[in-house]
Amino acid sequence: MLDLYDKIHEAQTFIQQQWSNSPRVGIILGTGLGPLVEQIEIEASIEYESIPHFPKSTATSHRGRLVCGKLCGVSVLVMEGRFHMYEGYSLKQITLPVRVMKALGAELLIVSNAAGGMNPYHQVGDIVVIEDHINLMGDNPLIGINDDRLGPRFPDMCEPYDKELVACALGVARQENFAAHQGVFVAVSGPNLETRAEYRFLRNIGADVVGMSTVPEVIVAVHCGLRTVGFSVVTDLCLPDALEPADVQKIIAAANSAEPKLRKLVTGVLKYISQP
Repeated sequence: MLDLYDKIHEAQTFIQQQWSNSPRVGIILGTGLGPLVEQIEIEASIEYESIPHFPKSTATSHRGRLVCGKLCGVSVLVMEGRFHMYEGYSLKQITLPVRVMKALGAELLIVSNAAGGMNPYHQVGDIVVIEDHINLMGDNPLIGINDDRLGPRFPDMCEPYDKELVACALGVARQENFAAHQGVFVAVSGPNLETRAEYRFLRNIGADVVGMSTVPEVIVAVHCGLRTVGFSVVTDLCLPDALEPADVQKIIAAANSAEPKLRKLVTGVLKYISQP
């Protein structure tokens, strides 16, 4: 981890040359969730490939750029598309943007993803407000010599997702009259989807939704002192006794159709933190 500090500084400096403001909130948009960007008062747009030490996003439907500007009057830095372990990147590479957000001044991280639903009470298109997670990726972005300038050696994970903001998001869903559940997200490496036996196992250990992202970013957010709130869009049902082959295009379509609900949750949280 000792090489991260300089990489963060170089990426931070490059972004500051393109954008004169400082973000209060960092946002990571997952599969099919890019349309939120349309609501931003864009002040700068930066392709990942031009930013020092940023990987290139190769995932389907991930745009691959940083969008800087204002949303609900709040200064935001938005990742339109993320990086994944299955693309061949290390978790340190995947989570570098989170550290850069912190270095630029962010106080809050909002993460979103498309996920498979294992809870029989959830439906395609529902939103799950993540209350906790399980890391089954077989790796951790904090492995290695710790750099105390970036965070503590043993960060506490008793509340990786901010309880106050979880309650806020659930309240927004009630006010807007759409389904939002509180649940546990489990992260696996991918890229293959799970077998019926694996879905049974994941459900039995307490997970409601499963995906291939988010957990590394949240671990690093905790490490560097960011408040975090996370949302999963249920894009397909992963019920072992009624399992059907996954269709990536249908998954993306489901994420797109649920994006207006995600937008309301994100803007609701931003309005909440803006209150005096």
